[in-house]
Amino acid sequence: MDKLRQRTLLTWLRQQRRLAKPWLSITVLLGGFSAGLLIGQAWLLASLLHGFILDGMPKREQGMAFVLLLGIVLLRSLLAMAREQSAFTGATRVRRQIRRQLQEEMARRGPAYLQRQPAGSWASLLQEQVENLHDFYARYLPQTQLSGLQPFLILLAVFPVNWTAGLILLGTAPLIPLFMILTGIGAADANRRNFEALRRLSGHFLDRLRGMATLRLYRRADAERDSIARASEDFRERTMEVLRMAFLSSAVLEFFASVSIAILAVYFGFSYLEHLSFGDYGTKVTLFVGLFVLLLAPDFYMPLRELGAHYHAKAQALGAADAIEQFLNEPVTAIQSGSGQLAADEPLTLVAENLMVLSPEGQRLVGPLSFTLQAGQRTVLVGKTGSGKSSLLHALLGFLPYEGSLRINGQELQQLDLGLWRREIAWLGQNPKLIHGTLADNLRMGRAVDDAQLQQAVAQAGASDILASKGWDYGIGDGSAGLSVGQAQRLALARALVCPSRLLLLDEPTASLDRQNEQRILDALAPLQQGRTTLMVTHRADQLANADQILLLEQGQLRAHGTAAELNQPDSPLQRLLGHQNTPASVGPSTTETGVADA
Repeated sequence: MDKLRQRTLLTWLRQQRRLAKPWLSITVLLGGFSAGLLIGQAWLLASLLHGFILDGMPKREQGMAFVLLLGIVLLRSLLAMAREQSAFTGATRVRRQIRRQLQEEMARRGPAYLQRQPAGSWASLLQEQVENLHDFYARYLPQTQLSGLQPFLILLAVFPVNWTAGLILLGTAPLIPLFMILTGIGAADANRRNFEALRRLSGHFLDRLRGMATLRLYRRADAERDSIARASEDFRERTMEVLRMAFLSSAVLEFFASVSIAILAVYFGFSYLEHLSFGDYGTKVTLFVGLFVLLLAPDFYMPLRELGAHYHAKAQALGAADAIEQFLNEPVTAIQSGSGQLAADEPLTLVAENLMVLSPEGQRLVGPLSFTLQAGQRTVLVGKTGSGKSSLLHALLGFLPYEGSLRINGQELQQLDLGLWRREIAWLGQNPKLIHGTLADNLRMGRAVDDAQLQQAVAQAGASDILASKGWDYGIGDGSAGLSVGQAQRLALARALVCPSRLLLLDEPTASLDRQNEQRILDALAPLQQGRTTLMVTHRADQLANADQILLLEQGQLRAHGTAAELNQPDSPLQRLLGHQNTPASVGPSTTETGVADA
């Protein structure tokens, strides 16, 4: 990571502390007050020892001094606790804000963008990398101010009693930050490489875990196990590299702090032996002065040593911020959303004119297209894998930006409130996504829906037998574990129908089903399409006959459109796609497509 990039990331990190600024200011204020008490504690302790050792002061007469000393120690302990609490609170607020920004940006870009990377990568970004910012705000930033404040206050107390001791402290202090910088030069790069290795390992492991059944079927489990082992070893080596730098930094700082304190001890030792006679403003160096300075010396270097110990937190934060800032500030074409609403209970008509679907980077995926989805009609979208079908569906869902015109009942989609618009859509894909939870949880998805609505949706989807055999509290695992593919697809259809919708989008809902389950889904869908505007993506030729309109996409262009009878001509684009010369019957196994990759 070059220095310009580090400066950019450091500026970004400092900008994010605005929510934590009051708490960080309290942390520094408490630290300064604690430093003042520390000087008083050293003064009191040095005075007591000087009096006991040289002046023969009676111990029983110093009861109040001991009580005051104990009070200072207890108060400093309370201040240290309050300091930790305020720093933790401030850092937590920053982390929550950054995590909220990431979640909002992910929601804004939509699933078409997020599916480009494994889910484990996004989980790593939201969890580990945001968490690795904590010590930067809770420890490093407050310590950068305390590392100057506490030594300055100690110097103000030391110089009036012995200017030589003050000069020794002042002259040796820069050694610690100097070597801290030298040992931490490569720490940011090491942390960035470590985070990159963790991101790859997280995504790699989660994908292989999800596909374990397929890997076993094709006898690839051992090979993937070795691949995960290599990725784990790479992550271990990079983690050890970061730890070596952290331990090296701490060892170097402890060494120079110890050497500096030793110089002070040698100076006072030779002064007491009367081999040195300077620094005391013309008076003899007393035991009080020596004890006072030596008691303060470790705490003079302590903030600098703690800053060095926390310096790896800065490097760690830079490594984490590299991925976070890059994602948040990545230039993408914004998905525009307005505040418009559709009239209630009015059938939907969709009109596209010179519609071009764009990728988040602004590249054309599909189009220009011009077509109409009439209210209440059933339109079937066909085309080879990679022709742009799923990209068009993502644009209709508001997950991809577009140019041209896409009007819903005369209103431009970009002028509608996308949240309200998606409530008008029931969507069913080829790979149902069911969450870990009960059957009822998967149908409700956090919505306030009563049991009667759930019962109706389950009945409409032809899934009453699933409910009767398993019950509302049946536990479903990740990846629809505990259900067959056909059962998962029918429950996904029921979930889509829980709330009323006027547009039905079906992205090859029967692609991964056998003939029996396919027919059950089609039978459930047939009455549901009555009165709804429907757009269905399919590769099955036997699903075309009942369509009011067929749209044929080829390389992102609308090659043909019309009814099955109009397009079913010898050597027509539709016939070539289906691989038949006469009346379509079946196209055999279907292919699949995901995300914007089909464009």
